[in-house]
Amino acid sequence: MIRLTNLADYAVVLMCEVANAPDRVSAQGLSASTGIPVPTVSKILNALGRGNLLVSHRGLKGGFALARGVADITVADIVEAIDGPIALTHCTEPQDNTNCGYTEICFMRPKWQVINGAVRGALENVTLASLITPMTGEELAAQFEAQAATAN
Repeated sequence: MIRLTNLADYAVVLMCEVANAPDRVSAQGLSASTGIPVPTVSKILNALGRGNLLVSHRGLKGGFALARGVADITVADIVEAIDGPIALTHCTEPQDNTNCGYTEICFMRPKWQVINGAVRGALENVTLASLITPMTGEELAAQFEAQAATAN
């Protein structure tokens, strides 16, 4: 099973909250609205800021806001800001960083690049805008059918 880290999951939730907020939001406000503890929210907001997805404003009316429009931020951007490059295996890392004893003879290593690219591409196709836009049941069913058709 492929899973995001809890921090990446929380980051997507927090980015949706920031996107839906009418004004800048604070870590305390986001914690209150999501139930994620303040220290965790602060850690994630800082990482999202370093990833150029959020901007921080100081002062009385300070807080966090999106650095780009919701259509220009993807789930891949969010995940990579928290977890680093999207990869299913360590095979795509430089050989010095892997713990695999088969890197010299592995025929799959170059193919994992293709697989990792496909996963990243799928996450790039999901924008923050699509996550915050309410959909009807019919729209969700149509989207599911379209995704299933392209997967086959």
